[in-house]
Amino acid sequence: MRFIIFVIDDQHKPADGDEMKAIDAFNEGLQKNGNWIMAAGISAPVNATLIDNRHDRGQVKKTSLFSSDDFYSGFWIIQADSNEVAVELAKAGSKACNRRVEVRPFLR
Repeated sequence: MRFIIFVIDDQHKPADGDEMKAIDAFNEGLQKNGNWIMAAGISAPVNATLIDNRHDRGQVKKTSLFSSDDFYSGFWIIQADSNEVAVELAKAGSKACNRRVEVRPFLR
């Protein structure tokens, strides 16, 4: 099963050097154990563009859907045998990046 783990951040807490080392070690563990698919950091909401082209609306706004101080600052896409394994990996990821995370299974 595939899962996405979103990293939850706020605009006032960039990762420091120790956190980056822990994230790198976590990533290496995912790769060694066959859980790794991909990971990436993503830009802050200030750089988001919200698009709605349903029914040819052509609506493009320089904004994010969410107006909270918290936002997704990155993600891991992982392979895990069960939801329980994914949750355990997400807990390890949360510890590594020193952030809250949210895990969701992919739809089939």
